[in-house]
Amino acid sequence: MNEEDPDTALIARVGNREPGAIREIVAKKLPRIVTLAARMLGDRDEADDVAQEAFLRIWNIAPKWRSGSARFDTWLHRVTLNLCYDRLRRHRETTSSDDLPEAADLAPLPDERLATTHASARIQAALATLPARQREALVLQYYQDLPNAEAAALMGVSVEALESLLARARRNLKTALADLARPGDDDDAPKEHR
Repeated sequence: MNEEDPDTALIARVGNREPGAIREIVAKKLPRIVTLAARMLGDRDEADDVAQEAFLRIWNIAPKWRSGSARFDTWLHRVTLNLCYDRLRRHRETTSSDDLPEAADLAPLPDERLATTHASARIQAALATLPARQREALVLQYYQDLPNAEAAALMGVSVEALESLLARARRNLKTALADLARPGDDDDAPKEHR
């Protein structure tokens, strides 16, 4: 079975500057792009900025898009990740390594947000401590739900290399979470016993 890019017709319509197509692609792609960027950057406002930049790139590339050279989703994920890396590099140049980005508020419902705020903040802080490639591997697999083969292709590595990155990322994430839970953070520590 020949795997055709499901976005080809929509990109052609965007390239023709059809207003309905532009609204459709934003509705279809925005949530995943914002989620990906927020997980990579740890900041919802920055994620919104990255999404805006990504959609400007879509607008510029759509008239020239050639189907078959790459799947549109793969290209869009790569563009989003590159924009995130650019921002992370800029932050590294302007902030000290002690500063962790503010945890992104990604919970869609208020009651879910209340129940998961502490856990989300700890996970986001721990993710921020990971090397960029390990964080990218985790975000693509766990938060973007990409299969290993697709995540590996997007990162430009073999599936074995991706699995190695994921194993190191899980170990480092576990260590970072344990470090965040150590005494001294008692004001933020949950009061539950298990």
